[in-house]
Amino acid sequence: MARRSPRPNRALGATTLDLMASDTNTLSLTARDPEGSRSARRLRREGLVPGVLYGGGDEPQHFAVDGRILRNTLAHSGAILEVSVDGGAGSPVLIKDIQRHPVRGEAVHVDFLRVDMKVAIHTTVVIDLVGGDEAPGVVEGGVLSQETREVNIEALPGDIPETIEHDVSGLHINDTLTLGMIAVPEGVTVLDDAETVIASVTPPTLEPVEEEIETETELVGDEAVDSDEAQAQAQGDTADEAAQQSDSSDES
Repeated sequence: MARRSPRPNRALGATTLDLMASDTNTLSLTARDPEGSRSARRLRREGLVPGVLYGGGDEPQHFAVDGRILRNTLAHSGAILEVSVDGGAGSPVLIKDIQRHPVRGEAVHVDFLRVDMKVAIHTTVVIDLVGGDEAPGVVEGGVLSQETREVNIEALPGDIPETIEHDVSGLHINDTLTLGMIAVPEGVTVLDDAETVIASVTPPTLEPVEEEIETETELVGDEAVDSDEAQAQAQGDTADEAAQQSDSSDES
């Protein structure tokens, strides 16, 4: 089967090949006019993802990028990318925000923040827990729950890690992992409280024992029998009393 040539994007005056990046840490963008949601939907139908590049003292720049190339770049790059608009000079940017389709999960909009590699910035980083299946508490039936998935940090753009990884293979039941117990890479300052709970291992939920269920059923049955006897007895007493009253009336 012959491969189909890239379809030109007449609205942007570019082809898919024009948007190709030289490597996974660089990305070529095509400038676009901020024409509203209708234009954004049209771009997405053509396989492009709209976005905004801002910060660094310059005006916000609206752009579009090929969705497949963006996906590949984000999957293999770090927190900082090198981008260029319409073949211009490249500049480092931080991936500030990615909006995704609620069902398909694909990127539908992306925000890039221009950064100065010599100036520290504030951002968030994901906490990636590893070794959970090997933790003694999990092996014994406990449940490992991650309470906090992102933390705020300060670092130079080049020192920002893609994730902060922590090994939880030593956690036991009722153990709690706090932020202060996690080692962060050199050059990274954590801004959140050290006592912030990151994860914990809770005991397994105990199911009722079958014998206890049977015993409770028997008790309920006995109570029901006793109740029936009491009711019958109460009705009998009432009948006797009625008979006695009737006899008394006849004698009089």
